[in-house]
Amino acid sequence: MIRYAKPTSIEAALALLGEGSWRILAGGTDFYPALGNRPPREDILDINGLGELRGIAETPDQVIIGARTTWTDLICHDLPAAFDGLKLAAREVGSVQIQNMASIAGNLCNASPAADGVPPLLTLDAAVEIRSTASSRFLPLDRFILGNRRTALQPGEMVTAIRIPKPSTAGTSAFFKLGARRYLVISIAMAAARLVIADGIVKQAAIAVGSCSAVAKRLTGVETALRGIAVADIATAIATAELSELAPIDDVRASAGYRREAAREIVTRAVLAAADPPSANAVAA
Repeated sequence: MIRYAKPTSIEAALALLGEGSWRILAGGTDFYPALGNRPPREDILDINGLGELRGIAETPDQVIIGARTTWTDLICHDLPAAFDGLKLAAREVGSVQIQNMASIAGNLCNASPAADGVPPLLTLDAAVEIRSTASSRFLPLDRFILGNRRTALQPGEMVTAIRIPKPSTAGTSAFFKLGARRYLVISIAMAAARLVIADGIVKQAAIAVGSCSAVAKRLTGVETALRGIAVADIATAIATAELSELAPIDDVRASAGYRREAAREIVTRAVLAAADPPSANAVAA
C-alpha cells in the first residue's frame, strides 16, 4: 500500500524521511510527467505545506534561496545584477504555468544535464543545503549533481536551501540557450556567464555550460583566458580558449560535434551580454 504524507514542519518531514524511503513531491512538474499513465509506486512525501522552505533571504554573508522557491518567485525578487543570468534561465523553464509551480531545488534534484538553472547557479558558486534528522551539511553544486539523474543525496536527506556566497553576487551576468525552437524546448546547449569588470578590464569571470556533458560544467580554461583582458578582446580570447571540460554526446537534438561548436558560440554570446548588460531591472518581472 502506498503511503502519502504532507507534513507541516521541516522537523516532521525529516522524521518521516528517517523512517523509510519516500519520494519527495514539491512542485510536481517533473514528478507527474514521469509517472505517465502509471500509478505511483513509492511512498509520497508532499512538502508543499512547508512554507519555511519558500522564499529568498539575505544575510551579511549569503543569499539564501529556499528549496521550494519557484522560478516566478525568483524572477520577481529584487536581486543584484549577478542574478540576471539566473532570472533569464528561470524564464526558460517550461511555460509560465510551470515557472509558477516548479521549485528551484527540484530542478537540481532532478539532475538533468539540460536543467536550465544549473549553469547560472554554478557561476554564482552556489552550495546546496542538505538536512536530515541527524545533521546538516553543505555541498558545492558541482559536487551535489553527480551525473545524469544522480545526486549526492543520501537516504533520509532532503535539500532545504541553495546558498550563494556574497562575494559571488558581484558583477553582471547573462544566460543564453540554444534549442530547436524558441520556447518550451529542451536545450541543445546553454551557457551562463558572470563577469566583474573594472576600467574596461575583466577582473573576474565565471562561465558554465549545460547540455554538453553528463553534468553542467564550469569552463576554467575560458575563465582563465578572460581574466585580465580588455572587454574589446573577449570574443578573440574565447575563440582560442580550451573547452576541455565538455564531453557532448550525439542524440536526437544534435550531434556531439555540433554541440561543441555551438557551445563556443553561445559562450561568446553570453559573455558579451554579461559585459554589456541591459539597463537596470530589464530582466525583472
